[in-house]
Amino acid sequence: MASCKLDKKTEKWIKEERGKGSGSDYRPWLTVRDLSSKGRSHRVMGHLTGRTHHFFSDTELAAFLLLEWNPAVTDIREQFPLRIEDTLTIADEANIRHPEVGGYHQVMSSDFVVDLSMPTGPQRLAIQVKVSTDLMDPRTVEKLEIEQRYWKLKGIPWYLITEKQMPHTIMENLDLLYSARVQSESMEVLLQSLPIYADVLAQNLNTKLPEIGMLVDQAYSLEPGTSLARLRALAALRVLIFDISIPWTKLVSQDLQMVDNKDFLRASYAANQ
Repeated sequence: MASCKLDKKTEKWIKEERGKGSGSDYRPWLTVRDLSSKGRSHRVMGHLTGRTHHFFSDTELAAFLLLEWNPAVTDIREQFPLRIEDTLTIADEANIRHPEVGGYHQVMSSDFVVDLSMPTGPQRLAIQVKVSTDLMDPRTVEKLEIEQRYWKLKGIPWYLITEKQMPHTIMENLDLLYSARVQSESMEVLLQSLPIYADVLAQNLNTKLPEIGMLVDQAYSLEPGTSLARLRALAALRVLIFDISIPWTKLVSQDLQMVDNKDFLRASYAANQ
């Protein structure tokens, strides 16, 4: 195996124990502050783990939401680092150049490592998420080959996912909610509005959301569209939960579930700042 040469930043992250822990204690190897993204990066508060998750594309976020809604999933660790001694050995054996920058080896990572509770016992799987056009790049394919061999040696199933495996409705919903997430009102306004929307939603179970918005706007003399925008903001912060496979435009009140937890709203709001 080739000798391992790491830069100071990587050594610092190792000392910080990034990529260690589980549940709320897990620290991802990469965060949105560490790496510029070609697409839209996301910081999202996780209901399952109770911590902020870091994603570098809409497709990663979509995969995460699907995983969180799977009742068999017990833990989700994103940006999971691969043991560099192993990836170096695999690269040497496969005659593939290991990722490096400026003469320093780079720690590779999988987008997700997921734990599941199954009838046959606990299981684990690894997932890499790519934009389909990236698979036209030979170098990207080489790095995926290293990753695939890594998990095969560990005896853990590995899956490659692109936006083509993601339902179109889910991607449309994420696109709709993204602007609400980054332009949401102050936390104080959202906190004050929660009881109002909870009552109106509960009293109008089969009413579509635009009509709910109009009811609240009229009752409180708000500018038309204000309440619908707030509902979108609450959904973007995942205080209002719905089945993301249903188009937002077709939702009615009973499709929404409110997380009655102000601390969660504060944490979700903070994660998006």
